[in-house]
This record gives sequence, C-alpha cells and structure tokens, in this order.
Amino acid sequence: MRRKMKIVLQAGNFIQNGKLEGCQQGYEKQQNPKKTFRSALPQILAASAKNVLILGYGMTLGFPTIVIPSLYHHDDNVTDVREKDTLSLTEDQISWFGSINLICVPLGCLVSGTITQPLGRKKSMMLVNIPFIVAWIMFHYSSNVGMLYASLVLTGTGGGLLEAPVLTYVAEITQPHLRGMLSATSSMCVILGIFIQFLMGTMMSWRTVAAVNVTFPLVAMLALCFVPESPYWLIGRGRVADAEKSLCWLRGWVKPDEVQQELSQLVASLTRDKGKGPSVASSPSCSSWRNYTKKTFIKPYLLVSAGFFFGHFTGMITLQTYAVTIFDKLGAPIDKYVATLYLGLVELAGTLVCMLLVHWTGKRPLTIFSTAGNGLCKLAVATYAYLKISSEAWVPMTLLIGSAFLTHVSLRSLPWMLIGEVYPSEVRGVAGGASGSIGYIFGFAANKVYFLMVNSMTLPGTFWFYGGVSLLGTIIFYFFLPETEGRTLHEIEEHFAGTRNLMKENQVSNSASEKWSAVNPAMVPDAESHL
Repeated sequence: MRRKMKIVLQAGNFIQNGKLEGCQQGYEKQQNPKKTFRSALPQILAASAKNVLILGYGMTLGFPTIVIPSLYHHDDNVTDVREKDTLSLTEDQISWFGSINLICVPLGCLVSGTITQPLGRKKSMMLVNIPFIVAWIMFHYSSNVGMLYASLVLTGTGGGLLEAPVLTYVAEITQPHLRGMLSATSSMCVILGIFIQFLMGTMMSWRTVAAVNVTFPLVAMLALCFVPESPYWLIGRGRVADAEKSLCWLRGWVKPDEVQQELSQLVASLTRDKGKGPSVASSPSCSSWRNYTKKTFIKPYLLVSAGFFFGHFTGMITLQTYAVTIFDKLGAPIDKYVATLYLGLVELAGTLVCMLLVHWTGKRPLTIFSTAGNGLCKLAVATYAYLKISSEAWVPMTLLIGSAFLTHVSLRSLPWMLIGEVYPSEVRGVAGGASGSIGYIFGFAANKVYFLMVNSMTLPGTFWFYGGVSLLGTIIFYFFLPETEGRTLHEIEEHFAGTRNLMKENQVSNSASEKWSAVNPAMVPDAESHL
C-alpha cells in the first residue's frame, strides 16, 4: 500500500511539472531507457507466447487451400490419397468454403475490444483458443457441408476475437525501439501457420491435418500462462502493485526500484487521461463517440483500410486460397502441391525480410517496392497466360511465387503494423477491431468473387486487374503513407491531428539509417547478464 501511494504521488509530480505532453509520451520517452539483451528478452518471450496463438490462427487461413482440391473434383476415380474424400462441393460451395472464415472474422472483431477491456489482454488470448480447439475437432469428423461451414464460422469468429487483445498487448508491453519488430512477428507467424498447413498438406489428408492442428491452441494456452498481463491494463483497473510486478518481469526480471520511473509515468499518463474526461457524469458515451469523428481516427482508419484493400485486391489472398488450382491451370511443371509449398515458403521468407528490414529502411520504401514489384509480376503472369506459352511454364509459376514474396515483404504486414501505432489510446482497442473487420471484409470479397472474375474476365484478365490495382496502390502509398518507423505514438498522433507533418520530416532527413541510429540505437551488451 505504501509503495502504491508513493507511485501515485510521483505520478502527481510528473503532471504538476508538465513532464507529460500526451497520453503516451511520458510512457515512451523515458530518460535513459535500458536497451540491453536482458531487457529485450522477456518482451520477446511474451510476444512469442502470443505468437503461438497467432500461429494457430494462420493455420486456419491455410487449411482451406489443402482442403479445396479434395472437395472440388468431378472424377470419382481419384488416385491421389490427398484428394480422396467422401464429401464433394460445387463451385459455388467452394467459393463459400474459401470465404466464410474471412467474413466471420469481423463478427468477432465487433466484440473483441468490448471483451478484452474487462477480462484483460492475457485472459482474453487464453480463452480465444477454445473455439479453435472445437473447430479442428469438427473439421476432422465433418460428414456434411454444414459441419464444414460451422467449423469455418468458429475459426473466423475466433480470429476476430483475438484481434484486440493481440494488437494491444504487444503495443502495451514493449518499449518503442522493439515495438515495430515484435509487431511484425505477428504477420510472420500467420504466414508460418499457413506454410505449416501447406507442408502437412503435401504428406497427409486434410482430416489428419485437422487432428494434428488441435495441439497448437493447447500449446498456446499453456504458453500464455507464463507471461504477465499488460501493465497498462492493470493500472487502468487500479492494480498498480500487479502492474509493477509485470513491468519488473518485462524489463528483464529487475527489482521494483528499476521500473519506478516508467511505472510513475504510466500512472500519470492514465491519470491525466481520466482527468480529461467530461465533467458531467451522464455524458461519457457521447464524449466517447466524438473521438471517432476526429481526424486522429478517420485519417488513420482510411490509411489502414487502403492497406487492406490494396493487399487483398492485388491477388494476395486469392492466390493463397486457390493456389493449388491456379498452379494446375497455369500448367506448373512440378507437382501443384509442391508448387504451393514453395509459395508458402517464399511468403514466410518475405515476412521475415519485412521484420528484419523495416527498422532500417522504414515502412514507406518497403511498401512502395512491395506494391510496384507485385504489380509488375501479376501483369507478366497475365501476359504469359494470355499468350499460352506452354513451353515456358516455369516463367508464370516463378513470377507468381515472386509476387507472393514481394507482397509479403511489406504489403501483407503493413496494415497490421499500422493498427498498433496510428490510433490514439482512447480509441485504440475499438479502432483495432474495426480496422481488422474491414480488412477481413475485403478478404472475403476478394475470395468470393474470384470464380466470378475468372469466368467473366478469364484468368489472364483477372491477373491484369490485380496488377493494375497493385500499381495504383503504389501511387496512393507514395503520396499518403507517412513514415512511422522510429516515431513515438504521440508523434504519430500529432501527424494525423495535423499539428505535425511526418511526410516532410521524412523528406528532409538524410537517410532512414540515420533515423534508425538516432531514434532506435542498437541494444548494447548487458555486462551483468548471464543469459
């Protein structure tokens, strides 16, 4: 109790002395923050526990790709054990099978923030594993189309429920110099989950794969038991002592005295936020809704939505979902499942490249390179498919796999990285869920209309469309995407509020590497650490 009172008094001094300029600024701009391996390791471990959950969700996205060839065939004399099954779906049913998972994610997103706030980030992430466990069991024993669809509803809803706790957890437990990299690991784990499905699909039937997948949410629940709750959430619930323990764990298993400054600043920040609330007790709801009419919400939301739109309607999601059938139609010179495996491998490699390079290059250069390269690859694939150059079947296959790599170098991860940093704290939870919702709506639409586009525009026409959209995205991002890498949440909020221009600041900076060295100095060895 005495320690709690001391922290509150320190927080009051921070507010009185004007050391806080915004709700997150004091939390992020500590004096001489430790950037050692020991201080980073627990944050990496906490993010890794969360990533096991993300890995399991990624598997739900890759699963339809290996199931569709088994359910969508017209020959009863199938010899490939991977494609033998008692169920058979029509083209329209297949389009729903590849899309239901995505359209149900927004349903979970709508309540994700509401559930996360009272339960906490950690407990919410643990509970969301339950629908995944039930879904994999239902997939394994599916005997009709209804059971398949019901399983997809569960995985999609579960994917939506995890959006708010996952995104806010990483933003609230990490120091600014680690936030971008650890946020990018989420997309990498989604792709890793997809790749695992492609890999298992080359060796096992889809029902066996579903049975094996049950183990992943179980491991996620176990891993999450060993990481702390978000100190930001704990302080918001009045649990300052628990927040102190959480910070001690997250900053390198240090003593309480070593986190007092950060804890006091965080308490002061949240206290200041509450102090800005409406004086009339009956009007909090109205005040809350006004936050969603401000530029600090609308402009970031439009930017994130554009990231999702250009990601899905450049063929990224449809290539992933219908990879086996697309490689078959293009006459891939190798086994279509092996080609799909290569696709998953380069997607994983692209996401890894994004995670490693984003701090050095910044998001803008990577995104422009990603969208422009993908557009050129898709246009070339369309041209080869139109000319039907069968003797050069390696070329369109290689270009498609190359386009998958390029989209995952930035375009796939961009909106997810932005969600965690472009919204102010008062709307971050709900805004994160709303942003995820529009992303999955775009993904559902892109998958659902794929067969319609191919039937009306032909396969070459469809890929010409994807290429054109990607090049348009290059232009949009060049003019409207600010460089947020290495910036504090407060600085990013000022940009969208119109009081700061990160676009101009990025232009006058000498290089992205200089910004990195100035804002995100490399971690120095910890002489006291024996890790």
